[in-house]
Amino acid sequence: MQVIPKLVVMLTLTLMGATSMADLSNAQTQSNPPSAPQAFSPTITGVMVILTAKAGVTREQVMAVMPAEIRETVQLYLGGKIQQWYSRGDGRGVVFFVDVTDVAAAKAIMEDLPLAKQGLMDHDYTAIGPLLPLRLLMANPERRQ
Repeated sequence: MQVIPKLVVMLTLTLMGATSMADLSNAQTQSNPPSAPQAFSPTITGVMVILTAKAGVTREQVMAVMPAEIRETVQLYLGGKIQQWYSRGDGRGVVFFVDVTDVAAAKAIMEDLPLAKQGLMDHDYTAIGPLLPLRLLMANPERRQ
């Protein structure tokens, strides 16, 4: 099991180094002047949604709506809209990975669920995509040598 932490550290250091060494001037587009390097934009492949009970909401209020919430959430999973779902480690909510390409689409899905309709949950939306430093490594392969 000690291999995994070492692998994580090695990957982190590699990606940090790749980010700091990357020559962003190679990423310029034709419309950008040579003095203005273009920043890489990540491709959005999903949205991470963190749901937390609003301040003052009791467990009883949440549990009263939970059967309907679970049914609708399972339907979203079976329909391919929710790719992954997790309980928060602190027990205060859940995390969903939603298969959409922008935050607005994720909001439309999440706001249609029973807990949101009742105003019981706060939602935090984060667009996600492939790890950006990997794109930097691939943009200039000769620097790896």
